[in-house]
Amino acid sequence: MSYTDKVLRCRECGSEFVFTSGEQEFYASRGLMNEPGRCPTCRAARRQRLAASEGAQPAPERSDRPRREMHPAVCAECGAQTTVPFIPRNDKPVYCSTCYDRVRAQR
Repeated sequence: MSYTDKVLRCRECGSEFVFTSGEQEFYASRGLMNEPGRCPTCRAARRQRLAASEGAQPAPERSDRPRREMHPAVCAECGAQTTVPFIPRNDKPVYCSTCYDRVRAQR
């Protein structure tokens, strides 16, 4: 389906804004049937008001998560040096990612 830019009027501030073809395509891909009723500025202000009234906290950034500790190991299949997110034990084989995928597919 081909979309063309539309000029809409904001129901909050009354200003005109463009509902671009790209935005229309995005709305359609998400199954959204209605056109936006507010301009981008009023939408952003409304989101901030709602977040403030609900006491919402912003989602934590992934950088807040502690880094995973990696440990050196030797692949039991090909002998390559690799790192794994656990302390290797001698009673279980450790595989590099390539060999792990192959061994896992055989199971």
